[in-house]
Amino acid sequence: METDMSTSEPARAGSALEVLRVFLKLGLTSFGGPIAHIGYFRREFVERRRWLDDATFTDLLGLCQFLPGPASSQTGFSIGLLRAGWRGGLAAWCGFTLPSVALLIAFAIVAPELGGPVGNGLIHGLKLVAVAVVAQAVWDMARRLCPDHRRAGIALIAVVLLAVMTTAYAQLIVIVLGAALGIVLCRSTTAGTIAGTRQHTQEFRVSRTAGLVALVLFCALLFGLPALAAFDTTHTVRVFDAFYRSGALVFGGGHVVLPLLQRETVATGWVSPNDFLAGYGAAQAVPGPLFTFAAFLGWIMSGPSSHALGAFVALAGIFLPGLLLVLAALPYWQALRAHPSMAAMLAGVNAAVVGLLAMALYSPVWTSAVQSRIDFAVAVIGFFLLTRWKVPPLVVVVFLAAAGVAEMLVR
Repeated sequence: METDMSTSEPARAGSALEVLRVFLKLGLTSFGGPIAHIGYFRREFVERRRWLDDATFTDLLGLCQFLPGPASSQTGFSIGLLRAGWRGGLAAWCGFTLPSVALLIAFAIVAPELGGPVGNGLIHGLKLVAVAVVAQAVWDMARRLCPDHRRAGIALIAVVLLAVMTTAYAQLIVIVLGAALGIVLCRSTTAGTIAGTRQHTQEFRVSRTAGLVALVLFCALLFGLPALAAFDTTHTVRVFDAFYRSGALVFGGGHVVLPLLQRETVATGWVSPNDFLAGYGAAQAVPGPLFTFAAFLGWIMSGPSSHALGAFVALAGIFLPGLLLVLAALPYWQALRAHPSMAAMLAGVNAAVVGLLAMALYSPVWTSAVQSRIDFAVAVIGFFLLTRWKVPPLVVVVFLAAAGVAEMLVR
């Protein structure tokens, strides 16, 4: 008789080396973005290895989706933490993240050498990939996060405000406003979620003291880095500040980081729009978390003698806030998620995020990539391949890149 692995007794604690080995395999094979990553994690750690039970995995996933940052990386880090303590959490993050980092840095190295019709077509095709992927993200997130008139209204308000505001703080204002409107408008829509709160069946090795230290460090960096960057002319400090702020304010993870990084890198002149969209398109073709796009940006925005340092600083900056918030929240998660105001606030923030990503779809993604009717047709084909036929993203990347090359060759 078969055993239901999802409800069986979880496996005993293991070593950090074991965690590294398992997550390295996932880091090399986990294509498809954050939602797909969660599916990989559940099959690997709940059903196959039984490192944690289904109830704990579900609660952990709820926490990571609630917090700013890359949800799949936060979930993986927490699973490693549960399995092998602090070293296990670090091993999980390294194994899942570094393969994608290496591939994107390799693309950053060869991208400047790409020229002629083939090279230019490849870059153009990757920009069209960005159009299709971001359009898919807007479509999926709008259906999931704006299922009623109130949350759809919050998303539309966000679009309008972003269209008329020119301040550098427009995105932050929209997120804060979404939180306030969520508290006022969305309490009734989140009652069922709160009623389903349950207790963890496994405990994480994070004390309340450690959680408080992580929260203090998160806040100190979030508010201290801009002040330090204002008085320090060092490029490294300004890069770390920009990427840390992006990682700290990105609700929804994955593709939502695009408009934040665009404002911090393209709008400041650190990265050209073409390089930004080409790198973002390439990030769709590699396994692992999308936030590793930061390593590509850090590499190309740095001088020849500091490419590696730039990639490391950008990568550390964008991932650190999300990991600190997980450590800060784990000891308090049950009480936090049961509070009606917190659930309603999150609903409003998520709705505002849909508007934020919709504006990013227009600028810089659409305005930089779609230059002709053929571009429009190729982008629409990519969108339907992703949304209706559920074609794997890697296949769509290859197809649209080839279409970009073909378009350049026949001109």
